[in-house]
Amino acid sequence: MDVDALRARTPGCAQRVHLNNAGAGLLAQPTVDVMVGHLRWEAEIGGYEAADAARDDIAAVYAAVAELVGGAREEIAFFDNATHAWNAAFYSVPLGPGDRILTGRAEYGSNVLAYLQVAQRTGAEVVVVPNDGSGQLDTTALADLVDERTRLIGLSHVPTSGGLVNPAVEVGRIAREAGVLYLLDATQSVGQFPVDVREIGCDMLSATGRKFLRGPRGTGFLWVRSAALERLDPYVAEIRSATWDGGRGFTWADGARRFESWENSYVNQLGLGAAVRQALDLGMDAIAARTLALGATLRERLDAVPGVSTHDLGSNRCAIVTAKVDGVPTAEVVAALARAGVNATATVPEDTQFDTEVRDVHPLVRLSPHYYNTESELDRAVEVIAGLAR
Repeated sequence: MDVDALRARTPGCAQRVHLNNAGAGLLAQPTVDVMVGHLRWEAEIGGYEAADAARDDIAAVYAAVAELVGGAREEIAFFDNATHAWNAAFYSVPLGPGDRILTGRAEYGSNVLAYLQVAQRTGAEVVVVPNDGSGQLDTTALADLVDERTRLIGLSHVPTSGGLVNPAVEVGRIAREAGVLYLLDATQSVGQFPVDVREIGCDMLSATGRKFLRGPRGTGFLWVRSAALERLDPYVAEIRSATWDGGRGFTWADGARRFESWENSYVNQLGLGAAVRQALDLGMDAIAARTLALGATLRERLDAVPGVSTHDLGSNRCAIVTAKVDGVPTAEVVAALARAGVNATATVPEDTQFDTEVRDVHPLVRLSPHYYNTESELDRAVEVIAGLAR
């Protein structure tokens, strides 16, 4: 991987030390060029006409995303963010009184609120699976909790609040053996390391373009296993997702398109395609090797600073690193990093409610390097944090 060349094609690298890729990765210049080009096209010939002219390029985005996650293009649906993609899957799962939703401590805050809402509406039950000794979802406990009332296992692959990588493959094995639908929130994992739906064994997967994929904001996608479609009831019928039968009925669109809506930002969708193509060209194995190594290095360097502690859970950890400086409010640490030209952010207790119930650590400073970052940039961040810890 030619890091210098990648940085030269990433304008933001000249301006800041960007360690907030778990929030939004820096766009590469080729991605910007694709988006600006289509936007100009819309301005010059019209939005509908530009979409018609780019029909083949738009279709290629479905194929690229499918290749990225190991699925088929007809199993991909696009949305304006990952939450809407996840909602489209979750709210399509038929649930009733006594049905059970199993999830983990690391589940994302919006997902948790959706579980609670549906439980209130339907009488379904939300069951939080405990962590094992390492802090990841306890798969033995999960297997024991699955019963004839279990309708869904929902799991955040990587939480928004730390470097934990949950055991998604083992969860998939348990779900398949029990015949239970499995929804994986891969928002923080897709683009950071290889994610293969065939290996994982999930039925649905949601993700965003703006984080480690380095795509534009306002992009998200959903993968749905073709064999799972008959077990789902899409909660919105729309002229893109369904076809009127001429009477008082309709038929769903084929494949995952039944979850989409007609209107799209094709500027953003094409930008997502350019970002995904870049990831595929670089190779997810190469991206993971460098990104995860940078995360491990940053975590080690922070742990070596007196008065600084890291708080990432799990036996497998990724490039999201969370830390606390003794006696210094997290907001002050983030502000000091910003003054030094380092982009970072903070965890929020409400974003991982079930984790907050058992860990009184939030807010934490969250730093998330990616493959285009350098070790000298990590040193800069550690230097600023070490200065606050003195």
